[in-house]
Amino acid sequence: MSALQNNLHAIKERIHQAAIACGRSAQDIKLLAVSKTFPAEDVRDAFALGQRCFGENYVQEGVAKVLELKDLRSSLEWHFIGPIQSNKSKDVAENFDWVHSIDRIKIAQRLNDQRPSHLPPLEVCVQVNISGEASKSGIQPDELLDICQKISDMPNLHLRGLMSIPEPTDDVQVQRKAHQQLRELLSKLQQSTALDHQKVQLDTLSMGMSSDIEAAIAEGSTMVRVGTAIFGKRTYL
Repeated sequence: MSALQNNLHAIKERIHQAAIACGRSAQDIKLLAVSKTFPAEDVRDAFALGQRCFGENYVQEGVAKVLELKDLRSSLEWHFIGPIQSNKSKDVAENFDWVHSIDRIKIAQRLNDQRPSHLPPLEVCVQVNISGEASKSGIQPDELLDICQKISDMPNLHLRGLMSIPEPTDDVQVQRKAHQQLRELLSKLQQSTALDHQKVQLDTLSMGMSSDIEAAIAEGSTMVRVGTAIFGKRTYL
């Protein structure tokens, strides 16, 4: 059994056990394999082991992998989870299925306008700066309803939920508190009469990474973004 196979099995078992611990089904939690800095061949190997959803943080690198693996395109689900510069939005709109990291209306509008007409609407999440870190992307919670209302009127975007990258900590209770805050924000949106709920789905909480999967699942995560625990330690050039 390869290291990749072992790692995928171990992560799926962690998800399964975390779901059992809080009375949830692991079937309701999607595993997103974050392949940034790893070559397309590693994605192909993970695909051969049954993994279908992959996340990329860097536009140029991500698009290169999408194109290199075009023979698998109909079977892969590509998620963009990193910050988006205005001059890179067209590449994201043309090549990805999901975007988790919308943090300002300008980017949402560009993604909507640049989404090719032959493709279905982009599935999108709004990134919330849940820990209030100056260095982190994401909108402030009090701006959330306004941006969601505007996105809901964009025909080429389909609003699915929220994403966050909380401040790293080993304290499980602190981890859970941050994820709880995002869950509560999504709940408020789901109950808001200011949103046209025929235009939005609001079923996604993209939260939890290699170090805090259990805390995220306990607080309702529907999609965990795991890189290191699947592909190994990253080497940055």
